[in-house]
Amino acid sequence: MITVISLMVCGVILGYAFKEKNLKFVQKLINYAIFLLLFLLGITVGANGEVMNHLDSIGLEALLITLAAIAGSVLCAWGVYRFFFMSTK
Repeated sequence: MITVISLMVCGVILGYAFKEKNLKFVQKLINYAIFLLLFLLGITVGANGEVMNHLDSIGLEALLITLAAIAGSVLCAWGVYRFFFMSTK
C-alpha cells in the first residue's frame, strides 16, 4: 500500500511541477494503459473456469448491480443539479 500511495504522491508532485507544459501525451498513455488492463482482465476472467461455469447467474447479478448503480448515480446527479444549480426565481 505504501508503494501505491508513494507513486500517487510522486505523480501529483510531477504534475504540479510540469503543469505549465503540454502533457497531452499523458492522457493517451492513460487511455492505452486502461485498455491494456481491461484486456488483461478479460483474459483472466475467460481463463477462470469457475467464473465461466457460473456466468449466467453472475451475469444477472452484475446486470442488477449495474442498473442500481446507474439509477443511484442519475438520482444523485439530479439532486445535486436541483439543489445547487437550478436558479430559484
